Amino acid sequence: MTFAQNNSLPKESFTDTVRRLAGAQKPPAKGSPAYSRFVNRKIGRVIAAAAYQLGLTPNQVTFISAAFSAVSIAAIALAQPNWWIGVLIAVGLLIGYAFDSADGQLARLRGGGTPAGEWLDHVVDSIKTTALHLAVLIGWYRHYDVTDIELLLIPIGFTLVASVFFFVQILTDQLRRAHPERAPAPADSSASATLRSILVIPTDYGVLCGIFVLFGWQAGFVVAYALLLAGTSLFLCAALPKWYREIRNF
Repeated sequence: MTFAQNNSLPKESFTDTVRRLAGAQKPPAKGSPAYSRFVNRKIGRVIAAAAYQLGLTPNQVTFISAAFSAVSIAAIALAQPNWWIGVLIAVGLLIGYAFDSADGQLARLRGGGTPAGEWLDHVVDSIKTTALHLAVLIGWYRHYDVTDIELLLIPIGFTLVASVFFFVQILTDQLRRAHPERAPAPADSSASATLRSILVIPTDYGVLCGIFVLFGWQAGFVVAYALLLAGTSLFLCAALPKWYREIRNF
């Protein structure tokens, strides 16, 4: 998201900015995955506060996020897999994810976002969602010992599932915002909300980023990646009828 350029640096300290942002943050989405909710939001908060102190705009933070993600995704497709390449890919993706969380938080610090900034954020996310899994497909084909060609159906399937999941989430959120009087109540901090965050870990983009530390170990990475695909697919199949019933009542 974005906000009008502010040429003057803030008068408050970095610590005060972090504290103010923590109080201004909207509650996490209902059932947000554990890493995204408990780790990435906090890292993003620190990055947003630092960006605010430096006078960066949310769009600039979005482009930084895109740059880290793009370099990491290119490495998935092109680099020869080994343990240190896997670590660098995972770290690069996680840094990109943290900056992705920071742009919206920075917009709130600066007084609010704009439709153009939200559009840019979603476009970058949509490209990243499909490009990552297509890069896995290319990397497997180029560098892995794929004696069974059907193995390549795993990243192809993940591309489809991730694309549908992303689109449906965005569309459902937009429809909820268009009909706030009928939308579900925001999540609270109860134990049930925490349990939901743990149960949906297979859908967590942060976990997907993290498994790339196994990228140099073909068998381990294939198993972990396939398990995340299975978990995400099961969640999507369960969530689609629920979301449809919710939207049907609008």
